[in-house]
Amino acid sequence: MRALLVVNPAATTTSARRRDVLIHALASEMKLEAVTTEYRGHARDLGRQAADSDDIDLVVALGGDGTVNEVVNGLLHDGPDLDRLPGLAVVPGGSTNVFARALGLPNDPVEATGALLDALREGSERTVGLGLTSGTPGTEDEAAPDRWFTFNAGLGFDAGVVGRVEQQRERGKTSTHGLYVRQVVRQFLGEPNRRHGAITLDRPGEDPIDGLVVAIVSNTSPWTYLGNRPMYTSPKASFDTGIDVLGLSRLSTASVARYGTQLLTSSPERGPHGRHVTSLHDLDRFTLHSKAPLPLQMDGDHLGLRTSVTFTGVRRALRVIV
Repeated sequence: MRALLVVNPAATTTSARRRDVLIHALASEMKLEAVTTEYRGHARDLGRQAADSDDIDLVVALGGDGTVNEVVNGLLHDGPDLDRLPGLAVVPGGSTNVFARALGLPNDPVEATGALLDALREGSERTVGLGLTSGTPGTEDEAAPDRWFTFNAGLGFDAGVVGRVEQQRERGKTSTHGLYVRQVVRQFLGEPNRRHGAITLDRPGEDPIDGLVVAIVSNTSPWTYLGNRPMYTSPKASFDTGIDVLGLSRLSTASVARYGTQLLTSSPERGPHGRHVTSLHDLDRFTLHSKAPLPLQMDGDHLGLRTSVTFTGVRRALRVIV
């Protein structure tokens, strides 16, 4: 087997020495080419080259969720083709690693590498569905490029938090769960539409849902982790179904305290709930519109401001070694 290993040198939980050990372990079982990313988007470019190659059987992403997202978008630049595309394997190296953990991999990169090698020897793999965003015809965002996401996306509040975290990281701050919590508070204090949301959700054959402040789209569950604690916004979300949405129509101080508590105590059986909560499961396609430009994030990557985004759930999009 010939494999391409895409290594993010800035991955927060792997040192250079540890990465060398992992590379050596992987190379003992396959013909491995390791490439270190050098710029934002490099992992996507490498994934695209692998998809266009006839020689690569597997792409291994060593990094966090952002690295995985880039590799996936490169692999799927021409769309899913399970018979032609290389398989994907993930060695978690970020601070949260939602996609890898949702697949059932250990969060420790050494243990995950061992699990990956076992899966390769046993021929163990699964096919997962993914989310796809695109520009909405007839809007100013019509020409926005398609983008795949592996576990979640969001328009509005949560994307604003992601943007704030990225700004702090560019200033040299380390990505920690404490950093995220502080940016949640700052985003809440600066949120202009806490009581009258600007987001409308449209889906075929149904009445629109207006006035959302937050719209969180999930392709699997949990939504994220706070340390080792999983948090579920859409507990029924799965790699085997369409995509789910959690919408909140109010973010007053009291409601934030209530939903925050519900998130911290959420489980695979129950997520946030209440009068101002909209929960939709297993959707194939819908569009989020906003009266004003709002931040958009996918897999924890801030993608700028948008007024309209169309989401599609694509079943059986990618082959994963696990």
